[in-house]
Amino acid sequence: MKTSWNARNARTTRLALALLCMGLAGAAHSQATGDDAAVRRLEDQERSAVLAGDVGTLTNIWSERMMVNSPLGRVSENRAETLRLVQAGVIRYTSFERSIESLRVSGDLAVVMGAETVVPTGSAPGAGQQIKRRFTNIWQRDGATWRMVARHANNVAEGAPR
Repeated sequence: MKTSWNARNARTTRLALALLCMGLAGAAHSQATGDDAAVRRLEDQERSAVLAGDVGTLTNIWSERMMVNSPLGRVSENRAETLRLVQAGVIRYTSFERSIESLRVSGDLAVVMGAETVVPTGSAPGAGQQIKRRFTNIWQRDGATWRMVARHANNVAEGAPR
């Protein structure tokens, strides 16, 4: 049975398109995987900088427009306001652990959710106590890097369901 040139050409074209689509999907997956890894690294850098009171690193990681709905029961409207809390010792810990339970990258936004355990120190509220929290951090791509643009953290009562 002879196959016409058009039929062979159509099969070749379909195969080429399928391979192209698979390549584009692979590239998108690769980009998402790279973004996922970048945001995870920044999450750990941010946690370490908060623990160390490293205002310089936090200034680089946090967007100038970052908003925080904090477990202190207030909203900080921008980075400068939150940095003042770090400098004043209101946000100061001897221990800070973070467990990422979910991370979703969608275009130029990444949403990170999970649990934290902190031990405040000095004049920070709850000093000396181990405090468990739930958190959501929102990151936005800013050029070649990511910046945290919003955060919500709330304390979880002892014995509360997870």
